[in-house]
Amino acid sequence: MSDVGSEDFDEERSQLGEYHGDRNEAGERHGVGTAILSNGDTYQGQYENSKRHGQGTYRFKNGARYVGGYYQNMKHGQGTFYYPDGSKYEGSWVEDLRQGHGVYTYPNGDTYDGEWLHHLRHGQGIYHYHDTGSKYKGSWVNGNMESAGEYIHSNHRYQGNFANNSPCGPGKYVFDIECEQHGEYHQIEQDRVEGEWGMSTSTTALKWIPKCVTSLTLWTSTKKAPVGEKETPSAE
Repeated sequence: MSDVGSEDFDEERSQLGEYHGDRNEAGERHGVGTAILSNGDTYQGQYENSKRHGQGTYRFKNGARYVGGYYQNMKHGQGTFYYPDGSKYEGSWVEDLRQGHGVYTYPNGDTYDGEWLHHLRHGQGIYHYHDTGSKYKGSWVNGNMESAGEYIHSNHRYQGNFANNSPCGPGKYVFDIECEQHGEYHQIEQDRVEGEWGMSTSTTALKWIPKCVTSLTLWTSTKKAPVGEKETPSAE
């Protein structure tokens, strides 16, 4: 789920190149015009006092393209960025960064529809997996699934808390047959191995520990598994 940031395509700022279009009384680019930069990039759109300002289209020589708003030479407001790998971001920008609400379509067909902050998925959002049809709906922090969320599959869903893109702590599986299994995810230490310098290291894996099965209940992110129900055996 890595993002291709627009910072990878730095716009030419120091060398002006060729320009054809409107100017103000001071001779500055002002109004509508077309610029061919010395590095091969082009910009066609609005200017104000020699800076890209308003609506415009910036084409990068590597095939990337931005169509949308500018403010003082920076992508700002609503705009769409088409990346060379086939991915696309359509949404809000603040001072050259993806920020606010936006939709990112990845090269493999996955999509993220939600909030952004400083180029990262941050806030509430939905990530849809193209190949499986499954999706994650919930909270994001600095690009990772964090806090309350749910994985939604074709015939069941998991609801609980997440940490660093993985389920963490209490949660429940809700099935279409109108029952749910409550339990907890734990990090289980696996076999220790010898490291490069003779130091032993260990790896961990997620393990679901079921507690009980109930009829459907209202989910909250801090809800504990109900007590007094029939226990289910722990998975080995």
